[in-house]
Amino acid sequence: MREVDMLTGNVAAAWAARIADVDYIPAYPITPQTEIIETLASWISQGLMKAKLVQLESEHSMLTAAGTASLSGARVFTATSSQGLLYGFEMLYNIAGWRAPLVLVNVSRAVAAPITLEPDHNDVLAARDSGFIQLHAEKCQEVLDLILIAYRVAEDHRVMLPVIVNMDGFYLSFTREPVYIPSKTDVEEFLPPYNPPHPFRAGRPVVKGAAVLGGHIYAYFKHNIHESLLRAGDVFKEAAAGFREVTGRFHSPVEGFLLDDAEYVLVVTNSFTSIARKAVVRLREKGVPAGLVKLVMLRPFPSSDIMEKLRGRKAVAVFDQNISPGLGGVIYNEVAAALYHVKNRPETLLSAIGGVGGKYTTVEEFEHVFHMLMHPEKTQPGKPVFLFRADELAHVQTALRLAGYTGEET
Repeated sequence: MREVDMLTGNVAAAWAARIADVDYIPAYPITPQTEIIETLASWISQGLMKAKLVQLESEHSMLTAAGTASLSGARVFTATSSQGLLYGFEMLYNIAGWRAPLVLVNVSRAVAAPITLEPDHNDVLAARDSGFIQLHAEKCQEVLDLILIAYRVAEDHRVMLPVIVNMDGFYLSFTREPVYIPSKTDVEEFLPPYNPPHPFRAGRPVVKGAAVLGGHIYAYFKHNIHESLLRAGDVFKEAAAGFREVTGRFHSPVEGFLLDDAEYVLVVTNSFTSIARKAVVRLREKGVPAGLVKLVMLRPFPSSDIMEKLRGRKAVAVFDQNISPGLGGVIYNEVAAALYHVKNRPETLLSAIGGVGGKYTTVEEFEHVFHMLMHPEKTQPGKPVFLFRADELAHVQTALRLAGYTGEET
């Protein structure tokens, strides 16, 4: 293993692609993802990587090139963000339907309008039904590790599906943290060469993405993707165990923090998990039996792991850095569904929405969520709690007043 380096999340992603020995990198620039591609382009130009990097005219073309290259037997890596992910959205379903096991890094950024460069998870969660596996990183080290694990899972013949590895823009993409880079020998031991079962080859016909007549054929293949995604959960655990053998680091689809005797638990994912941990520690120092559950895997949704972690708790809050207009928090509703059949499920399940558009969520706000769990009589069942501070509201009201809004407009 190399000495520790101080790397941004973007450069950690680039290092993962480099040591995974990827063959092909189709690209299109978009903030805050561009540093990944710039770093890879620099290494290729210096002869430090043998990969082929091609800049396409759009994210739609980029993803089309990524999928078809993967079908030819190339190990493919690419990255995008926000509007770019949505621009190429049609191809996500095609890539999954083609069973092309590439890895796509999404550097989360809120979706316009209004426009912002800061992160929330509406971009990546919009893709949750596409057939891509989804892994979400809290720290820069996890970005690197999860990309390597993603290739191992995606290329497993029991799975053969693409993976999105998600990191938060700015909070992680441009934040430098200590990252250990595995040696080439360790990576080769963990990640075998890509060996697709039915690659495209001249003179050997292979059908991918053919038109079908009759819904029963379409339904059969969609169900096959579903079954493969479910298998990906167990394959991930196998890969994580192998990763620990060569690096000493372990990742689980669902991870607990101070959970053993916790009565009040917060469910969270991505980089804001680090802030939430501080709130849990503070509350523990005050004698509150608080704990935390971090979701690393969002697809396949790890329902059984969530049930195991949350059964018997007094109260649980789910923090969503997203909003599905007309419904509320996406992850809250999925956790609620996972707990529905648990006999000793938590007495209280609270939805907390914060961090939308990159709005910083403080330790105090996370503590406030725990206090609401301790006083459920002050909450309305099923109604999301929006975390918004008084000083932030005053700033918004001032901005609206300066823009000429009277308060009568929507």
